[in-house]
Amino acid sequence: MLSYIALLIMATGVSSYSILQLGQMRRVTHSIIMLDTNLLDLHKNMADALLSASRYEKNITVMWDSDLYKSFLSSKKDFERYLDEATALAEPGEMQEVLARLENRHRAYQALFAEEVVLLEAGSSRPQNHNREEKEQVFNQAMAELAQLKTLIHQSLFRKVKELDEAGVKAQTMAVVITAVAFLLGLLLSISITRSIIVPLSRMKKKTVEIAAGALEPDLDLPSPPEIGALAQAFNKMCAKLKEVDRMKSEFFSLMSHELRTPLTSIREGTNLFLEGVGGEVTEKQRKLLTIISEESNRLIGLVNSLLDLSKLEAGMVPFHFTENDMRPLIDQSLHELMPLAESRNIKLEKEIEDIPPVFMDTERIRQVLRNLIGNALKFTPRNGSVRVVVRRTDEVVQISVIDTGPGIPQEHTRGIFEKFRQVSPADSRRLQGTGLGLAIVKHIVHAHRGRIWVESEVERGSTFIFVLPV
Repeated sequence: MLSYIALLIMATGVSSYSILQLGQMRRVTHSIIMLDTNLLDLHKNMADALLSASRYEKNITVMWDSDLYKSFLSSKKDFERYLDEATALAEPGEMQEVLARLENRHRAYQALFAEEVVLLEAGSSRPQNHNREEKEQVFNQAMAELAQLKTLIHQSLFRKVKELDEAGVKAQTMAVVITAVAFLLGLLLSISITRSIIVPLSRMKKKTVEIAAGALEPDLDLPSPPEIGALAQAFNKMCAKLKEVDRMKSEFFSLMSHELRTPLTSIREGTNLFLEGVGGEVTEKQRKLLTIISEESNRLIGLVNSLLDLSKLEAGMVPFHFTENDMRPLIDQSLHELMPLAESRNIKLEKEIEDIPPVFMDTERIRQVLRNLIGNALKFTPRNGSVRVVVRRTDEVVQISVIDTGPGIPQEHTRGIFEKFRQVSPADSRRLQGTGLGLAIVKHIVHAHRGRIWVESEVERGSTFIFVLPV
């Protein structure tokens, strides 16, 4: 509706501008008809009246005649009437100045002739020559002012006709420009209307993918039409519900893990006591069974501990103690701890550490991340392979890469590998034991450090797990 109103406003603007231009042209035309043409007529009448008065004046000076004098006075009145009308119509400025000078010349001419009339009425046969010359001079000046007045009227006419032409050209140009702008704006509005629908739907699609990946934050805020906005609110409510369900699930796992850890510990310790012979002699077959029970107990306790750690991380209950520390000792310690595992499988452990600044981190948690990533790399790397840790500074972050020569991870599995209970094993290898929680814990720890973690892998070419921490 707003877009349609905008288009209507544009159309109204074009019409209003056209009306304004037509009004301007009408005013100019009216000025030409009512002012300039009337001034031309008045100019002609004034010139005729002045010339008539001059003819009567010359006849009177030759031979006094009262009838001729009356005709002279009539021409004088006509001239003055025409002059008053022209003064009322003329525009302020040079034209008014010319009319004022013309009025002064006419008065001077009348005054000089009035002196002659007095002499003629007194019986003088001929007026003085110098008076006649002065009168001729004033008359000629009046005629010159009339000629200048005519020139000014013609200039005014030309100027107004030029204004009409310019107004027409301007109106045509502006109409073309406004039409083009209206077309482009209409096109942009159409694109905007389409985007206002498509973009929110794209964001909702992206949010759906995030929900599928486990991001359940109800943060979908769409500046969109009300109907799609209502759908976004429904999405947010759904996310809130799913987040609540996920929280309840985490609490359930935490509770169950806590409740399971005590009896599992009792089972493990009791099994170890039997293996040590506290309960009496143990046969070889019983020892094998007790060893299996002990190993499985340890594995279950590890799973329970991982569940507890992950539940605490998700609930934000794990305290982090950030200090500024060097990354090199952590990497050296992690490699030293895992060296026996590497040697048992003849895997070469290498490191490549550039000159990096101290990092603001929780050293114990980052050590946990390094142990997990390097341990996974050793687990999946075949015998006689290699695992390399590379540390370098990139922009404002420190980048740590753990590179192995294992079988790699299929591309379709790399996105979900950091999710809970997701463990990707090579299709042509034995099923490796694990909880599927290690990488999920690693992701939470790295994110708590305002960092990022991802994997780059190619089947049969190994995998590279990379995480970055801000300096």
